[in-house]
Amino acid sequence: MRAMTPRIRYALSSEAWGSFEPGLLQLIQERGLRRIVEIGGGANPMIPIEDVHRLGLDYTVLDISEVELAKAPAGYRTVCADIASADLALDGAYDLAFSRMLAEHVRHGEYLHRNIARLLRPGGHALHFFPTLWAPPFVINRLIPERLSDRLLALLNPDRDRHQFGKFPAYYDWCRGPTRAQIKRFEGLGYSVAAYDGYYGHGQYYRHIPGLKSLHLAWCRFLSRHPLPALTSFAIVHLIKR
Repeated sequence: MRAMTPRIRYALSSEAWGSFEPGLLQLIQERGLRRIVEIGGGANPMIPIEDVHRLGLDYTVLDISEVELAKAPAGYRTVCADIASADLALDGAYDLAFSRMLAEHVRHGEYLHRNIARLLRPGGHALHFFPTLWAPPFVINRLIPERLSDRLLALLNPDRDRHQFGKFPAYYDWCRGPTRAQIKRFEGLGYSVAAYDGYYGHGQYYRHIPGLKSLHLAWCRFLSRHPLPALTSFAIVHLIKR
């Protein structure tokens, strides 16, 4: 199976947050995917256990932290493992592996995506939603000490449940928009890139600064019409194992 030409599109990030879960469920149902592993689901698995049962899914939540997995609702099958380990040994043949806001926390993006490819059956799907460099808040988060970034997040989002939604170090390795270089990276690991969506905007960080928020939104609307792949804020990539 040769690498396909990916469908690339751009939109505002508000669309990404609202479309990822419905798009995931649509992919599962349209392709008849049953054996699924959520990477980094931890305390908050994405698909509710009621939907897991309703759709008849063989569903596993994989996370590096036993502490986070212990916070997950009852009923999920869980595996504690480091998906980016150089010597990961897990059974494969999954129909789908997916992650949401996990890739940025992995120090070595190549190991992450290489190991996921090993977990998938030929023709299996991978779907990932992640923040991207070079959006300014994520550049700052990457450069400043973790203790300071945690304080900044608490200031910008004081209502966050710190127990259920922990703050973890972020590295943003392989977290880029739909650039040619990033597409070639995925293809080099044996994937075809079916779709790569870039999203502009991180307005939640400016919601207490009305003037700056308006300027930011206008800039993001301009970028969505005249896209520069390197300036996205988030991306969703759909990969198929060749």
